[in-house]
Amino acid sequence: MAKKAKVGFVSLGCSKNLCDTEIMLRHLVDEGYEITPEETEADVVIVNTCAFIESAKKESIDNIIDLGWLKKHNGLRGIIVTGCLAERYRDQVTKELPEVDAVLGVGSIHRIGEAVKAVLENAEKKGGKKKKFACFDDKEASVLGGERVITTGDAMAYLKIAEGCSNRCTYCAIPMIRGKMRSRTMKELVEEATSLDAMGVKELVLIAQDTSAYGIDLYGEYALPELIRGITDATSIPWIRLLYCYPDKITDELVKEIRDNPRVVKYIDIPIQHISDPILRRMNRHGDAAMIRDAVAKLRTIPGMVLRSTAIVGFPGETEEDFNELCDFIREAKFERFGAFTYSQEEDTPAAEFPDQIDEQVKQDRYDLLMQAQLTVSEAYNKSRVGKTYRVLCEGWDPVAGSHFGRSYAEAADIDGKIWFSTNRKDLRITEGEMIDVKITEAMDYDLVGEAVLNV
Repeated sequence: MAKKAKVGFVSLGCSKNLCDTEIMLRHLVDEGYEITPEETEADVVIVNTCAFIESAKKESIDNIIDLGWLKKHNGLRGIIVTGCLAERYRDQVTKELPEVDAVLGVGSIHRIGEAVKAVLENAEKKGGKKKKFACFDDKEASVLGGERVITTGDAMAYLKIAEGCSNRCTYCAIPMIRGKMRSRTMKELVEEATSLDAMGVKELVLIAQDTSAYGIDLYGEYALPELIRGITDATSIPWIRLLYCYPDKITDELVKEIRDNPRVVKYIDIPIQHISDPILRRMNRHGDAAMIRDAVAKLRTIPGMVLRSTAIVGFPGETEEDFNELCDFIREAKFERFGAFTYSQEEDTPAAEFPDQIDEQVKQDRYDLLMQAQLTVSEAYNKSRVGKTYRVLCEGWDPVAGSHFGRSYAEAADIDGKIWFSTNRKDLRITEGEMIDVKITEAMDYDLVGEAVLNV
């Protein structure tokens, strides 16, 4: 049997998109394709795109154009575009990007092998107009989940527990791109967690567009706490982390589960997006400022709790008073982790048609001021950790820095900083996936430095 072609991947955007990339990888491996990390060695490259905001769309298009150069000058035989950009702008991607040979919508990722085969066959044709492969199966009827090739190392894996979103925030295109929220069954998720446990995964990160809404469509109630208990009972994974839990769904039961379950890390991501009631209403966020404050207060009752959040500045109609209220709240709430975005005017969303759109320079100025307010909070938190000892999940060794690196419960992968640590034994190498106690000796802007506590 002839050796199959080499396939490369460019995975852009969020961790939820990465799970789709991992499913496509599994399909191609099962079909005998060789996966290469080097785009210059690939016969076909798949770009799994993001289209959440303008900067993400630009990054996706820039990657496609760069690959077009490889196709023209380096023997690349085909480019396949998948993900949110492909779904949202299917006609434009198909017609206006001549570099692209195939386009798959978000409901069609399980047909990636078919797309690669078609692209390679097309590349062999001599002369004549070559037809692009395009497939846009119903995204809301698509298969959820599937076997994956884990790309996040040996120690950590994401578990996407639902697809789509039903919140309908006025600034967000995700429901239009991904469809309404569909939860995966608890049985399927527990089985996947069990298989990841068998692979040696030490940290399981539960994700969805709105993780805290899990189960409402299947079971008629928010079932995230029950899912956590199911995973805890079925596995020995030491760290279970929660991202993207909306403030209006921080129930007493969820708080209790985080507090009382020793394997749920005391860290949660709760995107607030704003604190001004007029802006929250215009955003169609569920709940008001009082609800957000109540959710934060509930979570603060958990000892050692680390809160991460995000906000949007420059939303249409945001006044100086609204913005100042947000800045004051960031200083008051003292989120250990916090990120902000300038509002992106996304076509076909309600907010794109709102009056009182904010000037881009004003947005940027507000962003800078908000992040300056947060910097003070972050610096104080990092300094408060000096002298304390944390359990750290080792992620590897950096030969340039001459240091191991990893994360404690207070750092989420690919979002927060790292802990760089050394040992008092030059011959000792901590391997990826090991958990070790590290005493913090120095705080930098975002990272920490420490010394491993060895019982040898």
